[in-house]
Amino acid sequence: MPEPWWRAGSQEVHRLEDRVSSLYVERCHIDRDDNAVVLVNKTRVVHVPAAWLAVLLIGPGSRITHAAVTLLADSGTSLCWVGEHGVRLYASGHGVARGSQLQLRQAWLVTRPKERVAVARRMYDMRFPGEKTSSLTLQQLRGREGTRVRRLYVQHAERTGVTWTKRDYKPGDAFAAGDDVNRLLSAANSALYGICHAVITGIGASPALGFVHTGSALSFVLDIADLYKAEFTIPLAFDLAAKGLTSERDARTALRDAVVQGKLLSRVVTDVKNLLVPEGTGLLEEDLAGLWDEEAGVVSGGRNWGSDPFDADSHLSIIPDPDGRAPS
Repeated sequence: MPEPWWRAGSQEVHRLEDRVSSLYVERCHIDRDDNAVVLVNKTRVVHVPAAWLAVLLIGPGSRITHAAVTLLADSGTSLCWVGEHGVRLYASGHGVARGSQLQLRQAWLVTRPKERVAVARRMYDMRFPGEKTSSLTLQQLRGREGTRVRRLYVQHAERTGVTWTKRDYKPGDAFAAGDDVNRLLSAANSALYGICHAVITGIGASPALGFVHTGSALSFVLDIADLYKAEFTIPLAFDLAAKGLTSERDARTALRDAVVQGKLLSRVVTDVKNLLVPEGTGLLEEDLAGLWDEEAGVVSGGRNWGSDPFDADSHLSIIPDPDGRAPS
């Protein structure tokens, strides 16, 4: 009997870049009905096709059933348990990726200073298209990026007529800090982090192994999100403030629409892969499922490596007791 479609491999489910970027829910019950996620609150019931979601952001006051989690996992949809306003990430579940090769490549790059600097430099180059940055140090690139962002704040303030003083951010309670623009920036950025997190885990990379950022479980998420803030979240926050739309929901839904219009999901997939695996670099098509060896690199797994003169290539088998007892 063939496997149902939702248990298909990563190449057969809906492509990540074709999905709805994110859905934030709070104060509701999350269940499953066939191949749909069911969202239930006091006023209505909503069915959402699981395989068309990139990430489900689960906010406070929500509960989710085992059946719903199973469906989302089999559909390759990332789960993120977040705080109020979607600002803080507490936990997450895996996405569509089934292999480890991209993550092994990322670990190799981030643990070698020369290669790590090269990836970090490519990230900065993506923010300064057409500019010559090859002679600049990483410290100089960080300074240029800070100047660029401050200039963007001023330009968008002048464009929209919104008063701007400085970026005001309170770690742990970002949405409560600063004026309307600052709160909108924090809300939009947090949604962008969720989207980038879903893509990174969805294609099999690690959200923790950053190249510019470090020391956080989301370092690589912050790296990737920074590539798009100037285009998406910064102008969006000023536009919303100018219209008087100042709630975190306004920021989140506006970013969701902008992500669809700008086809950001496909861009993030392409950019992450190009950063980790430049053209000409090959990866194995599937995991080796082997054992690491300091000399040979990888040796076969699933075999008994004990020195048995009667069966040098024996495999380990566990045969359950007929009475259901565990083997002694």
